[in-house]
Amino acid sequence: MNTLSKIVIPIFVVFVIFYGFKKHVSIYDAFLEGAKEGLMISFNIFPSIIAMVFAINIFLDSNFVYEVLGFFSPILEFVNIPLEIMPMALLRPISGTATLAIMNDVFINFGPDSYIGRLASVLQGCTDTTIYVLALYFGSIGIKKTRYSLPVGLFADLVGITVAFLITMLFF
Repeated sequence: MNTLSKIVIPIFVVFVIFYGFKKHVSIYDAFLEGAKEGLMISFNIFPSIIAMVFAINIFLDSNFVYEVLGFFSPILEFVNIPLEIMPMALLRPISGTATLAIMNDVFINFGPDSYIGRLASVLQGCTDTTIYVLALYFGSIGIKKTRYSLPVGLFADLVGITVAFLITMLFF
């Protein structure tokens, strides 16, 4: 299997070159056109990435998450949800990197095989970075009217977070 994984990409490249020769395509010109298109896509996505990075940093530095958690701590204790996992649940729709950092802290402080470590792992897999995806991809192609995309994406994240809590409670 290791040998196969090392030769798949070179075989694919050789196949593309021979296919291009067979179809009488200027392979080098097509490669340059693709590289130029890739750079243009990167150039179009760059402002959206910068805007999201700044928004995430402002949100995290404001300590808003911890203020909200202090208010909901009695409810969370009643339903047996660890308070330490809630920043991850709240930030998951916004930033995958921030939630990975939180999950790493959970692993360091509680261990990956603990209840909260398993909950963090399931939560990471059950949700997506909806706001990041909408800002990046819709922003890069110029879609300004997202209509139902944001509410549906956030609802899907809420369902994913709820299911992550339920699955972890049932199985771990």
